[in-house]
Amino acid sequence: MKRLIALIAVLATGLVFGCTKPPQIKGEEVTYSSGGVTMKGYLAFNPAVKGKRPGVLVVHEWWGHNEYARERARMLAELGYTALAVDMYGEGKQAMHPTDAGKFAGALFQQFNVAKARFSAAMDLLKKHETVNPGKIAAVGYCFGGGMVLNMARQGLDLKGVASFHGSLSAVQPAKPGVVKGKVLVLHGSEDKMTTEKDVAAFKKEMKDAGVDMTFIAYPGALHAFTNPMADEYAKKFDIPLGYSADADKKSWNELKYFLKKIFDQ
Repeated sequence: MKRLIALIAVLATGLVFGCTKPPQIKGEEVTYSSGGVTMKGYLAFNPAVKGKRPGVLVVHEWWGHNEYARERARMLAELGYTALAVDMYGEGKQAMHPTDAGKFAGALFQQFNVAKARFSAAMDLLKKHETVNPGKIAAVGYCFGGGMVLNMARQGLDLKGVASFHGSLSAVQPAKPGVVKGKVLVLHGSEDKMTTEKDVAAFKKEMKDAGVDMTFIAYPGALHAFTNPMADEYAKKFDIPLGYSADADKKSWNELKYFLKKIFDQ
């Protein structure tokens, strides 16, 4: 019941904001380095918000750091957070075809020490920003990015929480009791062809065995990439099982808003 009341409050807040002038978000390109590679990110925040506020890392889909990741960072900034859309591939590299996207993403999972270093470099940058409370950092990821943030949590990085939208559930190293520091939210499409029922069951067991505070929500009928309005176009162009769901997109975003408020208010 308490969770339902909190969700209603989040929705009501959104309705109120919808009747007022939208905040003037400042977005800026930022560069940082990891392992001698220049990383090109995008930072968004609302200058009108007074004092330091929580920071949220946004990890892109397997396509790379693109406008979709930046838009999600701006949406988080509208909620009052400072958000950094990170660059995991380096030099702002993007994939134009699923074959290349798979290669880029696979290379980082195979060389996870490189991925961890790049993620940590982005987190350090966010923590040092003048608007950010360095003790309140979370991470959000989409598809490839969802798998990344889940694995960063498994590594024990100092995150208040991580949220995965239609992300990979496989572990580079399975979670161990006491290692995952924050809460975990997984927002999944029940018809996601990229993840099997066996994968879901194994993930849930892993989280339970490790004592992780995890919430798993599956949206009926939703396919992989259900939050991305470009998913249908990608599906048609490349003949891959993706699909946008406006309903699941809206509901999952409201779940994220509730989740972030909960972890940062503690």
